[in-house]
Amino acid sequence: MDRGILIGIAGGSGSGKTLVADTIYTELGSEKVIIIKQDSYYKNLNHLPYEERCKQNFDHPDAFDLPLLKEHLERLLRGEEVEQPLYDFTKHCRRRETKRLGPHLVVVLEGILILEDAGLREMMDIKVFIDTDSDVRLIRRLRRDITERKRSLESVIEQYESSVRPMHLQFVEPSKRYADIIITEGGHNVVAIDLLKTKIRSLL
Repeated sequence: MDRGILIGIAGGSGSGKTLVADTIYTELGSEKVIIIKQDSYYKNLNHLPYEERCKQNFDHPDAFDLPLLKEHLERLLRGEEVEQPLYDFTKHCRRRETKRLGPHLVVVLEGILILEDAGLREMMDIKVFIDTDSDVRLIRRLRRDITERKRSLESVIEQYESSVRPMHLQFVEPSKRYADIIITEGGHNVVAIDLLKTKIRSLL
């Protein structure tokens, strides 16, 4: 195989993207699959005071360092290693340390806006969109941000109303039309996951 396989898994915040990606990782084996999270490629905001970082719109395409993400994907697909940024969601900035990734046969890229960018879409062999009801996504986001990211209930709701929901309607939901496969119920849709795994195995 001259080039690795890139699978894009998109969907709204809390849709179940990570569960689908983890299922592929588990079923196909860690020696073949690597997962790249778009969230790791938020732009570095270390130069801004913490209060200013909190005001940023993290659900807009401009929030991501797309040139770096594309460069890393291209290198991984060529069978090379990369130093992936690590993002601290409690401080809204990149950590000093990085994580070495690669080489692997299958690269799974997951993120809310990966199907919104034409350049990323052109790199993908399979484009997947996880379609989950908005109320379910909101509940999952509340649980994650409060538990894992030490956010207050008020701040999560305020961010959801001011940027998450508007950006979902403007950018995330419309990108569904570019998907090859639309999976409802996220990682709990066993039939759809099995079909996806079968397709990946045929490409391998």
